[in-house]
Amino acid sequence: MPEKSWRKALLLADSSLRQAIRNLDDSALQIALVVSPDRTLLGTLTDGDIRRGLLRGLDLDSPLTSIIRREPLVVPPEMNRDMVLQLMHANRIHQLPVVDETRHVIGLHLWDELMTPGLRPNLMVIMAGGQGSRLRPHTENCPKPMLPVGGKPMLEHIIERAKAEGFHRFVLAIHYLGHMIEDHFGDGSRWQVKVEYLREESPLGTAGALGLLAPRPAHPFVVSNGDVLTDIRYAELLDFHCRHGAAATMAVRLHEWQHPFGVVRTNGVDIVGFEEKPVARSHINAGIYVLEPTALDTLSAGEACDMPTLFARLQEGAARTIVYPMHEPWLDVGRAADYSAAQEKMRDSPA
Repeated sequence: MPEKSWRKALLLADSSLRQAIRNLDDSALQIALVVSPDRTLLGTLTDGDIRRGLLRGLDLDSPLTSIIRREPLVVPPEMNRDMVLQLMHANRIHQLPVVDETRHVIGLHLWDELMTPGLRPNLMVIMAGGQGSRLRPHTENCPKPMLPVGGKPMLEHIIERAKAEGFHRFVLAIHYLGHMIEDHFGDGSRWQVKVEYLREESPLGTAGALGLLAPRPAHPFVVSNGDVLTDIRYAELLDFHCRHGAAATMAVRLHEWQHPFGVVRTNGVDIVGFEEKPVARSHINAGIYVLEPTALDTLSAGEACDMPTLFARLQEGAARTIVYPMHEPWLDVGRAADYSAAQEKMRDSPA
């Protein structure tokens, strides 16, 4: 939730019951986060705790120290939405404080907000201009992001998933057969979202079209390739980016590859060891990013640029670039075999 909202729930430990009641009324969050002056969480307090205190004989000017819940359930900022919801459901609570490794309060999860995300002001840009040459003949008369999977275009799956997380402003970068994308999505009103377009005169790569954004976004924005099908939570990616104060964040997946042969490690002609079919692990670019508006300073309108180049330019300027390790199902539909896998996965998914 927005910081200004949860900050209203902070209450110093030397407060009275009267001040606690005022805090609960002002925040309307149904919980007070009792903290030390440096915002270390000491406990929580609800309206029910105050009522029980009054029944025990406390008055409105009594200190609240005797009614604080000293060991509340808390979660770290990296815990994902599904796990947070499971904890809240299992413990029958509707508020869950977020603390860092030093137990300083940095947020507050609310059941209602997690179940019904509010609208986000952040833009989502989807790169949908590629020719999809490796997917021919499927793409001879259809842009790759419009190829149907489960009865609707891949691009529509991306927009609907993002909309479910509160995104409602989309910009589609189009080039090859772009008119088909415009004809299908129009202004987005059919999906109750706003859709605008960046029309590339020539292919500009996976980042170049961002140089055409006008006006510049006022908030961090999400960028996704138009051929990536995934269960990633775009809102969690965005929140992760904001928490870490980065200029650019790249979603990555762990890729494992097993060598088909036993490997002999040598030093000159001497054998120093053996590895039987070792597994190599590396992080690969998942094609989903979050950028600060200032990242656009590295681009010029009409200049071709790929995302790795954009990240490299930011690093050269000493800007912070980070990765978001993702574990969710993910498929880059770049080849015919990938497209068949996407269709098979959708057939096997429960309705």
